[in-house]
Amino acid sequence: MIRFKSFLSKHFEDFLVYRMDAGYKYGRLRWYLSTLDQYLAETGVKINQVTPGFLLDFRSRLKGEPGTANRVFIILKAFFDYLIRIDFIKENPFKEIPLLREKSYIPFVFSPDQVDEILKNLQMNIRKTNPHLFLADLAAYNALLMTARCGMRISEPLGLKDKDFRTEERTVYIEKTKFHKDRLIPVPDAVAVSIENFLAVRNTVLDSRSCKNLLCACKGPASKGLVYRAFHRAVKDAGIKRTKQNAGNTTFGHTRVHSFRHSFAVNTLKDACERGLLPENVLPVLAAYMGHSDYRYTMKYLKVIDAEHFGGWADFCIFKRDREGA
Repeated sequence: MIRFKSFLSKHFEDFLVYRMDAGYKYGRLRWYLSTLDQYLAETGVKINQVTPGFLLDFRSRLKGEPGTANRVFIILKAFFDYLIRIDFIKENPFKEIPLLREKSYIPFVFSPDQVDEILKNLQMNIRKTNPHLFLADLAAYNALLMTARCGMRISEPLGLKDKDFRTEERTVYIEKTKFHKDRLIPVPDAVAVSIENFLAVRNTVLDSRSCKNLLCACKGPASKGLVYRAFHRAVKDAGIKRTKQNAGNTTFGHTRVHSFRHSFAVNTLKDACERGLLPENVLPVLAAYMGHSDYRYTMKYLKVIDAEHFGGWADFCIFKRDREGA
């Protein structure tokens, strides 16, 4: 665990407790605070020397994309507001500092055919040499199947308990995820059948009483590492793998597990539009299904509404960048 070292260390710890008591998730909060804590310790400044100019110099030393610096500054601004509330300072030095302009981000999106091909490869790659390997690979396949067919975040299928899958209703109950939201969603018949088949295998290989999670491998719950390895091998086998690319003020995302969630949203919206449905009617339903706190978060997928042309956009922009730089 990161430990704070500057003169604000106690206030950082108290702020973490304050945020947790207010219902916020811990996440990367300690790391965000530690970036300033480390800089304060290195420079040896006092609170009256933490000025906008000092903070701009601090920001210039942060590594990563502008979005990372913006998230750090948003958290630190909230921390200094907290210092005002406890009468430690009178003014917030962050209030006059604008956020950096962020690059546009276009996530990688698989076409429906590509999703089918990757899922087929995942099935073909399931090892059948012994029951334990078979169970582990089958768990990874079902986690990715739910991500691809139901638009789940990968942490959601991996966190499911047996009671969360309701066989007769063919629904899945997802509890307390990213936006502190619970939701009950129907799953496609093919997904429900696959989960039932997995449970039959799991309960043959393992004592079901030892399984704390629905997708349980031999040494405990299926891990993200297991899932990521299976995914990247299947993507590579399909010849679809793409690295992150920058072109001007646009970043084209790489192929990753979360691309299944993006693809589910984009392809669902595209299909709805082709059937003559209005996006404003589809978005609230899709947002609720995917667990967004507000359908405005789901609207971001409209900028990549045609998954089949994603690669073309990226290739054109990167080719144009390279030509202009030559």
